[in-house]
Amino acid sequence: MTDGGTGFDALSTGAGPVARGSVTRVGVATAITAACGYAVLYLAARNLDPAGFSVFGVFWGAFGLVTGAANGLLQESTREVRAARGGLGTSHGPRTHPMRVAAAVGLAAAAVLAGTSPAWAPYVFAEARPLSVALLSIGLGGFCLHATLLGMLAGTGRWTQYGSLMVTDAVIRVVIATATFLLGWGLVGFLWATVGGAVAWILLLSMSSGARSAARVRTPGGMSVFLRGASHSIAASGASAILVMGFPVLLKATSGQLGAAGGVVILAVTLTRAPLLVPMTAMQGNLIAYFVDHQAGGRGTRLQALAKPAAVVLAVGTLGVIAAGSVGPWLLHVAFGPEYQTSGTLLAWLTAGAVSIAILTLSGAATVAAALHRAYSLGWVAATVAAALLLTLPLNLETRTVVALLCGPLVGIVVHLAALARVDR
Repeated sequence: MTDGGTGFDALSTGAGPVARGSVTRVGVATAITAACGYAVLYLAARNLDPAGFSVFGVFWGAFGLVTGAANGLLQESTREVRAARGGLGTSHGPRTHPMRVAAAVGLAAAAVLAGTSPAWAPYVFAEARPLSVALLSIGLGGFCLHATLLGMLAGTGRWTQYGSLMVTDAVIRVVIATATFLLGWGLVGFLWATVGGAVAWILLLSMSSGARSAARVRTPGGMSVFLRGASHSIAASGASAILVMGFPVLLKATSGQLGAAGGVVILAVTLTRAPLLVPMTAMQGNLIAYFVDHQAGGRGTRLQALAKPAAVVLAVGTLGVIAAGSVGPWLLHVAFGPEYQTSGTLLAWLTAGAVSIAILTLSGAATVAAALHRAYSLGWVAATVAAALLLTLPLNLETRTVVALLCGPLVGIVVHLAALARVDR
């Protein structure tokens, strides 16, 4: 896993400061990725009845949960490579090849997931359980390499390849989902579509010399140094992924059989949160940079820096709540069919829950920028635990979902704000 050579030649190309054009390229890639995600959900909802969609939605959420945690490898590889680009690569001592570490982590994670599946799979997967476990395990293993390559591309400033990898992943999913829709492969086909993009890194490496160059980069320190940093990033990413992408899994684990009503709720949750949370997730780097620059420039406290973007999120979110309540039921009926019917009130409250998670995401970015990693993780864990407990309340499914999504994140926001206030003092 480690090597004594320097291995930083690849950093000399395309690794300059992040430019405005790079933000544009990543923004376009994010928009395409979001559109492809919507397309997969649309095809699945049109092809499956609500009960079948609830099964698919739980698997979609489970894959988002485990890959969200694996995104910690993206963060750590980006940080390590950027640090090496800043001059640490000339030092002596052991070197680590992040892609090899990612391969080992991916194999270990897949083995643990498959090995422990008898303990958790019966509570998560209602149908196609063996296939779901196999695809989830293999998909996670592949995504560990996918995320690490993304981080190394970001670290070396190869933003075109970075965006290409994102888009390739999303397009593969849409292709498989379209084939499933046209050929009638049913639930199984959509399960394959969910994880199919995990091979995108192989395609990019086979076609791009720049990506291969980035993948060969070695970073200072031994494997234990890299894994130590990655473990903190994975813990924080995993905590946020449980509430953001893994909510259908929480819903299934706390509700038993979801049935048709669960399918409608999962689709409504997914559709109402994506317009806010997809851009928020894609802009994490920009937000952290904003908070760091604000503090470095002496332009006020960290809480003051948080006020302006929070006001923007609340303003946009308020418009979203109004739109969801007024035209949401009609759009749901027209786009997905008469089986997917719900009230404007529910859609408005679910959108308000998405605003709550967006503010938690924002406060988390401010906390990370202040180097309060423990408080960052604690905030997300507290929010997730609170949401899970609220999902066990003796209320109907729709009410429990709204209460959990709206109130759970508030606990995490309080943790983040308290930590920021202590630092400001």
